[in-house]
Amino acid sequence: QVQLVESGGGLVQPGGSLRLSCAGYGIIFRLYHMRWYRQIPGGERELVAYISADGRTNYEEFAKDRFTISRDNTKKTLYLQMDRLKPDDTAVYFCHGELGGRTYWGQGTQVTVAS
Repeated sequence: QVQLVESGGGLVQPGGSLRLSCAGYGIIFRLYHMRWYRQIPGGERELVAYISADGRTNYEEFAKDRFTISRDNTKKTLYLQMDRLKPDDTAVYFCHGELGGRTYWGQGTQVTVAS
């Protein structure tokens, strides 16, 4: 059974940091292109960052210079390091895997940035 399982969310003060993880089960993780998305209540899911199977990265403008996407294929895990967090970063964060049109989503992890 294929599963993407996120962890690492929580409550953090503005200016703080969090590292999200997404573990992949039931897939050949190293072959998948991976993304982080986020969604605020009542809003649409928006792309945060992308990492290809061979490690190329791309970020949405709001994530540049604050967020870092990475992957450890030996651990079948995707990461999102988030620094200098702002209240506007409050959302549910989802990981997404894609290979040849086959796509999978995690269940999401809540990130709340508040003092």
